[in-house]
This record gives sequence, structure tokens and C-alpha cells, in this order.
Amino acid sequence: MKKRVSLSLLVASVAFSGMLSNGSIIQAKARDKEPQMLMSEQYETPTFIGEKWEAPEGLNKKEIVFAYLEEKKDLFQLDGEVKDKFKIIEQESDKKTDTYHFRLVEMYEGIPVYGSDQTISLDEDENVTTFFGQVIPDLEDKKIPKKAKIKEKEAIEVVEKDLKKRVGKIKEYAMEPEAKLYVYPHKNKFYLAYEVKTSFVSPEPGYWHYFVDATNGKVIDKFNIIKEATGSGTGVFGDTKTFETTSSGGTYILKGTSRGNGIQTYDAKNQPYYSTSLPGSTISSTNNYFTDGSAVDAHKYAEVVYDYFKNTHGRNSYDNNGAKIVSSVHVGSNWANAAWIGTQMVYGDGGSSFYPLAGGLDVVAHELAHAVTERTANLTYRNESGALNESLSDIFGAMVDRDDWLMGEDVVRSGDALRSLEDPTDFGDPDHYSKRYTGTSDNGGVHTNSSINNKAAYLIAQGGTHYGVKVNGIGRAATEKIYYRALTRYLTSSSNFAAMRQAAIQAATDLYGASSAEVTAVKNAYTAIGVN
Repeated sequence: MKKRVSLSLLVASVAFSGMLSNGSIIQAKARDKEPQMLMSEQYETPTFIGEKWEAPEGLNKKEIVFAYLEEKKDLFQLDGEVKDKFKIIEQESDKKTDTYHFRLVEMYEGIPVYGSDQTISLDEDENVTTFFGQVIPDLEDKKIPKKAKIKEKEAIEVVEKDLKKRVGKIKEYAMEPEAKLYVYPHKNKFYLAYEVKTSFVSPEPGYWHYFVDATNGKVIDKFNIIKEATGSGTGVFGDTKTFETTSSGGTYILKGTSRGNGIQTYDAKNQPYYSTSLPGSTISSTNNYFTDGSAVDAHKYAEVVYDYFKNTHGRNSYDNNGAKIVSSVHVGSNWANAAWIGTQMVYGDGGSSFYPLAGGLDVVAHELAHAVTERTANLTYRNESGALNESLSDIFGAMVDRDDWLMGEDVVRSGDALRSLEDPTDFGDPDHYSKRYTGTSDNGGVHTNSSINNKAAYLIAQGGTHYGVKVNGIGRAATEKIYYRALTRYLTSSSNFAAMRQAAIQAATDLYGASSAEVTAVKNAYTAIGVN
């Protein structure tokens, strides 16, 4: 096993030297300032490094990333060539700030390591400014199998068999099961495993992630990321809305084509056991006026949320590539939920506890924000990363529906709302890290603990004194920019609350400057909720 790096080395000023492909020596300049760092308690490797690392001359951007990792490999406790241990999966230029951003994943024998992904950012002078993510050391000592003994198809069959026992026979898939091979860390062990993802609406909506041992076909782990959320025409509450439709032969359908690759809304027909394949039946009208309130609201609000991300953040649909936004209403029998299921939105009619869930703008925004998260940081839906996943959906839900800081207030039949960003304790949720839920229910408290980060967002925007810490608010406009940049540029699948703080600070620094009131507000807000 590689020797552990002492903490004293973490602040050392280190120089990197190496060799270009033509054989010439390259040398990195020593740093004047010690880097800021956060460390993983589990792996004793950095989860955040903030500094200005001057790259060796003569390198392109990709080479700079690997040169940086090469210099840091002792911190990450890695042996051998770093090019064999990481793979660049995405790179993007940010023209607004003249910065450049890479997403990577750790590799073991050519296989990606689940949850061990990273972001590395370069400034306009091609200096590395931040590292976020997780690196797992000593993988060569973990006795991880290098070859699968079962095929992808067999792993999928294992999942289908288990789902049949759990939810009944699945008649139609919204997303056909697909399998991908990973090294999967789980409960201090490391498996060669297939991640199998699938989503469906009947007999009950589900978006399941399974991990199947690639050597023996046993289910290692599984979870369903659909959880209780919040769950011209006439909307759910009788108001009139206007929206884009498509005409064909005198018939109008709930389909718009001007936003990305389109927005379309369908009727799932309230038949959880006998529904047609998703998305369901086309919703049409002969006079271009629609009276299905759920369909009207789902369609209109999908337009509103698309426009928010496009106009406020420059994002073209949830995948930033114009993906079609598909919604199905009347899902299940009085199903009191709404969800993003990996390919589309689904909305229940609410039953005795809720009005139809599509009637809440913040509900629609919350769920579509999950889609944005899945296509960017992909925060794992468990424990602190899962709480951040839920929190960011709440934050963007509140930013789209700017009337208040409540979630689900329009669709709850009894009570004021589901959650409050302003005062989470109104609904029995924690407002400080010291009061977080530490049990295993709700995937480790993803909904309960989301309120802690929600409170930070509220304080950044509105200000206030919390647990003796005063925060001067900077307004919604700056706050939403900071959280969007943190999500899309810096957070990774394993990010925790401490990483969220650093990502928000870095995003605020990028946008407003290191000495700005915005950076001060972020720092004070996270101190106020006990995250340092």
C-alpha cells in the first residue's frame, strides 16, 4: 500500500517537472501562496484544492490537466502514470469568464470508478484554479476483479427479476434497462459491477439504479430516486394560461417546437396497471383551447422552466443540448407525487393530500432541476450528496416561482406547504448542520437535510442573523447565478456540504471577485448553518 501523505505536505509549495513528447524538460513554477484544501475523511485525499497553479509552458489544455494531476499524485496517493488513472469526459469553455472547465472520472484498468469524478478549472491564462471531486487511492490493493464473468444482458435480467418481485410485472418501460460496467465502492468493499438504470410508470412509477456484481450476478445495491417531492387553457386552479401548440389538419395538440427540440405533454390515462407505453396519449383540441387543468399547467410550466434556464443561465434545456421536454399527467390512481424519471416528467393527480401536482410551478421547476443536476454534477442520491441534490432542486424551484420561499404551497390541500427555505423548522426540518439527520431512512435523509443548504441559499439572497452570524443578502439574481455555476462547474457526484460551501465560494469569486460582497455573503451564510 502506498505510504500515506502527512498533512504537513498538503500545504507545501511543490514544483513539477516533466518531459514533453519531444523530449524537452518542462518545469512548473513554485506557488507563492499555500493552497486551500478540503480532505476526504474516508480516503484521506483532497476533495477541494483552491489555488493558482501556473502550468508548465508549451502544453495544451488537456496536457495542463494531466500535468496538474501528475504534480498532485502524492496528495492523491497514486502510483504510476496519471494518464492511466483518469479520463476526461467533458470539456467546455466559459466565454463569459474566459475560463475553461474539465470533468474527469477516475479509472481502474480502463474501467470508470463510480462516484469518483472530478472537475478541474483553468483561468484565462490557463492556470489551474480549482479541483473538486473524489479520488480513491490504492485501488491496485483492493483485489478488484478486472474481467466481468456475466454479460450486460444477464445483469439486466437479474434486475428485471428483482423488480418483478418488488413492484410487479412491468408492462412498459419509459427507459429500457441499460447496463454499464464500473468499479463500485460499497460499504468499504470494491466490486466490479454493472450499474443498471431503468424507469417506468406502471405498476408504480420508478427510476431504479441497481448495482449487480459482474462476477456472480448478485445484487450488491439498489435504490429508487423517485421520492416524495411535491408533488391558452384552464389550469388546475381555474386560471387561464397561454402557451405554444401545434396544429395539424385542424387539430391542435399540446406540443411546442420553438424551445430546443420541443415541449410536449401527454395523458397517462390514470391506469397504473394497464397504461400504454409512456409517454401516453396525445392531448388534442379542435379549437385550440384546452380544459385539462393538469395538462395545461404541466405544459405551460415546462415552458416557463425552460425559459428560466435559457434566459437566466444560458442553458438550452436540461441537457444544454435542446433535449425535448416530455411530460405525462394523470399518472397512477390519485398518485400524490411528481418526478423526473430519467427521460421525462410524470405528474400524479394528488388524491386527498394534494391537488394535481402539475399545478405547482415550483414543483415543475424542482423536478426539471433534478434533470439538470443529473446531466451535470449528477449528485448521488444518498446522504449529503443526495441532500444537496434535493436542495438545489428546491433552490431553483424557489428561483423560478419567485413569490415566496415555500415549496409546494399551491398543491398542498392541508397545511401551508411542504418545506420552507426561509425557516425550515416551520416544517420540522433542520436549519443547522449540527441538527442534521444521521439515520438511514429516506436514503440518508436527502429530503430532511436538504433544508440545511436551503437555509444557506435563503440567507445569501435575503440576509439575516442566524445562530449569531449576520449575513448581508445579495438578492435572488446573484444567488441563483452562484448556485447554477457551482452545480454545473464544480460539484461532483460525491460532493458533501463542505464541498458545497467551497463550490459556492468559488462560483461567487468567478462571477463577482474574491473581495466582493457576494463572496462574503456566501462565506457568512455557510458559517451560519455550521458548514465551515
